[in-house]
Amino acid sequence: MSEKTNATAWWRDAVIYQIYPRSWADADGDGMGDLPGITARLPHLVDLGVDAVWLSPFYTSPQHDAGYDVADYRDVDPRFGKLADADTMIARAHELGLRVLVDLVPNHSSSEHPWFKEALASAPGSAARARYVFRDGRGEHGEEPPNNWLSVFGGPGWTRVTEADGEPGQWYLHLFDVTQPDFDWSNPEVGDEMESVLRFWLDRGVDGFRIDVAHGLVKADGLPDATHSYADSKRTDDLPMWDQPGVHDIYRRWRKVTDSYAVEGEDADRILCAEAWVLPVESLARYVRGDELHQSFNFGFLMAPWIAKEMRAEITESLAAVAPYAAPQTWVLSNHDVVRHASRLGYAPQPGPLRMPGIGADDPQPDAELGLRRARAATTTMLALPGSAYLYQGEELGLPEATELPDELRQDPTWERSGHTNRGRDGCRVPIPWEGGDPSYGFGPSEKSWLPQPEVFGELAVARQQGVPGSTLELYRTLLGLRREHRLGRGELTWLDLGEDVVAFEVTTETGAPVRLIANVGGPNVPLPADAEVLVCSQDVDLADGLPADCAAWLR
Repeated sequence: MSEKTNATAWWRDAVIYQIYPRSWADADGDGMGDLPGITARLPHLVDLGVDAVWLSPFYTSPQHDAGYDVADYRDVDPRFGKLADADTMIARAHELGLRVLVDLVPNHSSSEHPWFKEALASAPGSAARARYVFRDGRGEHGEEPPNNWLSVFGGPGWTRVTEADGEPGQWYLHLFDVTQPDFDWSNPEVGDEMESVLRFWLDRGVDGFRIDVAHGLVKADGLPDATHSYADSKRTDDLPMWDQPGVHDIYRRWRKVTDSYAVEGEDADRILCAEAWVLPVESLARYVRGDELHQSFNFGFLMAPWIAKEMRAEITESLAAVAPYAAPQTWVLSNHDVVRHASRLGYAPQPGPLRMPGIGADDPQPDAELGLRRARAATTTMLALPGSAYLYQGEELGLPEATELPDELRQDPTWERSGHTNRGRDGCRVPIPWEGGDPSYGFGPSEKSWLPQPEVFGELAVARQQGVPGSTLELYRTLLGLRREHRLGRGELTWLDLGEDVVAFEVTTETGAPVRLIANVGGPNVPLPADAEVLVCSQDVDLADGLPADCAAWLR
């Protein structure tokens, strides 16, 4: 790819919308979303104004971790439809001008994957076991795990198997659920298989991949004990299971694959985006060097508290980190793994990264009105930033976290593995509402919903907000339309100093005068220039007395 093509490629300023397939639209009435439901609702995304869609896994899976435990990377789980439904969905998206990214889960498979079943049936030291991280245990009889690594979901990161003779045997590594054994990427067979999976979906027309746990594929030689936890780490690569140098070799190989599918002159790049929880930000930026991945999620921005000083610092550091590689930064506020930002911002802000576990009915509840007000302002700020942006399904409706789910209905493995101390991620995964009334607020043709929908969802449904001035849905449509019109994602940011409680900057545009973003992050009213044109404001308020607290506006 030439430098000129790279500088204008579609992904550099794309707005990409995440669909969580089981929770977006249910076509057959079984209470779980599916691919035909997604296909039928794609026009919503065209009306919203996004450029592409990313789908969380829909592959064959026992669903112990909502599809991130893959049993067959080349087929669709019957809960979501058939492989032909995926082809239809991709084709329809392309007809509508939408690109399609799919999730790739290369760190681990399901324990029901044929490879792992073969490994369990094979002897220690076999070729089948070499595809996964099997090790002998420590202790006189191998009764202790090979090292002290823990599962991200809680509890130990190792499980001991029973061998064919009925005796306790080796241990296998699972950095997530016990049903998600980690691949051993030092085995070339693993790399060859994943390249084949990439090509399978590229041949079916997908435009790219979001890479799950992109920083975890390679483990430190010898699998040494961890000396501290991730929470205590300032550098992720200090931990032997994360961000090891070898991951970059994998992505250089994958970049050659995706580049080989690009169509010269048609802006048809196939892209790779990393989910990499990596510190510091300079280490994360290495994933988007010119011969590696196109994008990596910017979780530092997502976790920044509603404090102007910290928001400014996070934006500045994020842009500076990717500048040496001429790479675009990505911006995101919600996804399927975190508390929705309409609820997360409904608490009093505390300094430092905001790591919030799931919220239960007996936990302190967020201020819903304040949270939505701040969420709208935060999104108004985010969509003015240069680079690419990711939206999570339902945030354009202002959906809050479902904070009162009955604990007995929770399905996230984090809830059980943490010993019921972390309620997990179900609260942000509740099916979204399309219509205001029953059944299931239009999620499907029946009253079924795999997780119960809060009553407030009826008031926030698409049909209730469509065409309503001041609604969150119409705010998103306006922001996305203006962002595209002025090409803000391709601009350059210049900071403005308007006070301690204000985030303010100008972004150059391809259409004339710069666009100015002013966000009042909880301070006194901010006076606006008398001659400024207000393009959009996050709240329908009288600006004669200035921009009020927890409000943001674009000006020219």
